[in-house]
Amino acid sequence: MSVKLKYIILLLMCAIGQAAFAQVPNYPNNPNVPNYPGQQRQPNYNDTGTTKVLSADQQLDSLRRKIDKKKDTVVFSSKFIRVTNERLLKDSTQLLRLDTGIVNFENYSPVLQPNDPKITLGNTGLPERSLLFEPPQTIGFDPGLHELDAYLFGPQDINYYRARVPFTDLYFVEGGLKEQLFKAIHTQNINPRLNVGLNLNFLGSQGYYSSNDVLLQNVSNVNVAGFVWYESKNKRYNLLGNVIYNDLKAPVTGSILNDSIFKTGSLDKTTELVRLPNTYENWKEAGFYLKQFYYIGRIDSTKKGTGNENILPTQRVSYTMWYDTRKYNFIQNDPDDYQVFPDYYFESNYARDSLTVRHFQNTFSYSFYLRSKSQKAKNNEAKLDVGLTQDIWSYSQYVADTVLNQYGAKVNQALKVQVTSFQDITLNGKLSYRLSDKLLLEGSANQIAAGRDFGNFLYDGKLTLASGGKAGKIVFEGYSQNSSPPLAATDWISDHFIFHNSFSTIKTNCLSFNYINEALQLDLKVQYYLVGDYLYYQAQPGGIDATPTQITSDISMLKVSLGKNFSWRRWHFDDYLVYQKSDYESTLRTPEFYNYSSLYYKAFAFKVLYANIGIDVRYNSEYLAPSYAPGMGQFYNGANVTFSSYPIAGVFLKGTLLHTNFFVMYDYVNQGLLSPGYYTVNRYPQSDRLLKFGVSWLFYN
Repeated sequence: MSVKLKYIILLLMCAIGQAAFAQVPNYPNNPNVPNYPGQQRQPNYNDTGTTKVLSADQQLDSLRRKIDKKKDTVVFSSKFIRVTNERLLKDSTQLLRLDTGIVNFENYSPVLQPNDPKITLGNTGLPERSLLFEPPQTIGFDPGLHELDAYLFGPQDINYYRARVPFTDLYFVEGGLKEQLFKAIHTQNINPRLNVGLNLNFLGSQGYYSSNDVLLQNVSNVNVAGFVWYESKNKRYNLLGNVIYNDLKAPVTGSILNDSIFKTGSLDKTTELVRLPNTYENWKEAGFYLKQFYYIGRIDSTKKGTGNENILPTQRVSYTMWYDTRKYNFIQNDPDDYQVFPDYYFESNYARDSLTVRHFQNTFSYSFYLRSKSQKAKNNEAKLDVGLTQDIWSYSQYVADTVLNQYGAKVNQALKVQVTSFQDITLNGKLSYRLSDKLLLEGSANQIAAGRDFGNFLYDGKLTLASGGKAGKIVFEGYSQNSSPPLAATDWISDHFIFHNSFSTIKTNCLSFNYINEALQLDLKVQYYLVGDYLYYQAQPGGIDATPTQITSDISMLKVSLGKNFSWRRWHFDDYLVYQKSDYESTLRTPEFYNYSSLYYKAFAFKVLYANIGIDVRYNSEYLAPSYAPGMGQFYNGANVTFSSYPIAGVFLKGTLLHTNFFVMYDYVNQGLLSPGYYTVNRYPQSDRLLKFGVSWLFYN
């Protein structure tokens, strides 16, 4: 039916209504007489004006304006946007509402997450490592360089959307010249089945001890990702695709010369001298990711008619292709006047080390779902996944060296020192069984059956028991892992470090118990690790010659974490506590206690402003601080230095107003009160107190 025909029918209905009620008198000031729809007001003869009689075309235009105005009253909000990711699409099509809350909104930095704290060389953007014991759960080839991993953007970080209206999120954090961050997300549906979008991330920082005149001491990170999600009309075929580019630049200063900065003080910290003012590392990455899966047989669904249906397949086949190139560069432009590096093997005072890693991955998988058709047992399900992954790797390493050219002059040029290519074939399997919402049993196996890393495996199992009420749920979990040592510890050639070692594979076993009670807002987790042939870096006493070392004895680690949220009226207290105990504390070098607390008051002002006012406090106990090896990108066990430990507090105001979230925070507000400053890594002072402002604008149009 055309729009014009709709208007004509509405006009005829109004005319019919006018004729039907033509004999009903109008009493506009009498509350006992209703104003019927379509009733025309009688002329007011006391008025000096006259009532204008509208023509049919004028009445049609008036109706059109009313209808158009009614359409304009629609207020677009987050309910028009649904979000998902590859993990949620792994077993079924699941869509979630867009999260527009302000929980943890002030903790924007990837190194200051409450449940995943990290140690750094100073401000955000510099090399980092987990403060707590977190062994990686990966097998196969590993380059061994991870100091900037927190700032990378990968395929697993992509969110996919179903947007009934175009959606844009602009996120900006300002901490003066010390720290600046900008993020942008835009996505829209080209049609009901095809969604496209773009992610942009920028991070810049001059730090606290760098000179404004030395540009190479600035952090400069760029992440760009374009993504697409297509779902066929019959919901059987899905395609996920993304293109990612990362460009990370982090200064490698070798620390400041004044190792007693918090005792002696400084008039202007930007004038403090560093050991390497023009040296930095630069990571560049470009990748293409494509995942396709198709549902075979009957397709079940839940929440029918709500717009939030979860599509549950009975069979699924999928194929994933991922091509990625990453280049690690270390660029030294300074003479080593302060003996930052232990040795020189090629060029003195002019290092150009680079490692280029190319990775091409193909993954094929088949999934079979068996679930009951009975309404009483509709949540019962058994699932089997089988698959095969092919990883093709190649890497090449270069250094800079001085050679004689054809004219007999000395020139610096790149020298290829090693190049290798190989492949791994991994067999993947997973079996799970769900009994209603009370029990879920899962087990998976990943085994490298052929290739360079033959024998690597990762087996894990998980049992979830839920009462379905206020009693909460219990999760038992465990895994066993056998992984190859990284390239950086076995075959590494650079200007300052050369290693050719033969190490055993690293064995990691873990058992855990987790009790979760959402009604009580309680999360208790106990983990026990047993690590064999643990690999780490250490130096001679007082030395800087960081060398990979393997312990043949088993290392035990007990880790207990407790998260609990309390509330009383408008007051809220959220706390996360971790206790760790190892029989090799001098080797693992992690604190025994870690605590994060947040106390805040919830306020609602002017009927439009929802705000939280409070204080965040981070604390960890004293521990032997690790050192950092510039030129190799590794945290290592150097001098036995223990720093005093004090709480780090930040006061904040955060809130939400219409489509805008914001926060104002004074981080490390207690600096100067018992705590003049602090270290987490030997010789690298951490960030000073800083006033920060952040805002996130959401646009639906």
